[in-house]
Amino acid sequence: MNSVIEKSNLKALAEQLRKEGKKIVCTNGCFDLLHVGHVRYLKAAHELGDILIVGLNSDASVSKLKGPERPINSQDDRAEILASLDCVDYVSIFDENTADEFLKLVKPDIYVKGGDYAPRDLPEAPTVEALGGRVRILQHVPGKSTTNTIEKMKK
Repeated sequence: MNSVIEKSNLKALAEQLRKEGKKIVCTNGCFDLLHVGHVRYLKAAHELGDILIVGLNSDASVSKLKGPERPINSQDDRAEILASLDCVDYVSIFDENTADEFLKLVKPDIYVKGGDYAPRDLPEAPTVEALGGRVRILQHVPGKSTTNTIEKMKK
């Protein structure tokens, strides 16, 4: 079932899943260099519902957020890697700096972010709550980040 889905098909997919009675969980991020923190977080996110849909920042949005040397891996490569994980059901690439538009299309039951965020710091939290969803913050895996991996590689 795991697949990369075009943004234009997200709304119809989410509506169909809801008709089937599925509980939809969403998260988003750059997922530039997949590490154990990402994997643990995605597995935990999937356990909160029936379907996990990941919004993936496009190459252009990663560059805006992380700087001109990022991403390391292309959006197509990152999407394929994420979609290959058993805990990820769908991946959709978005260009915006925040996941608001992605979330408005999916209308998740639960929106998940890692423990390095606080709900009050999430620009998407008001959007999710206005759509009737809940925001959940999952445990952070200390010391595991793409930035730390890149810094280690530079040394």
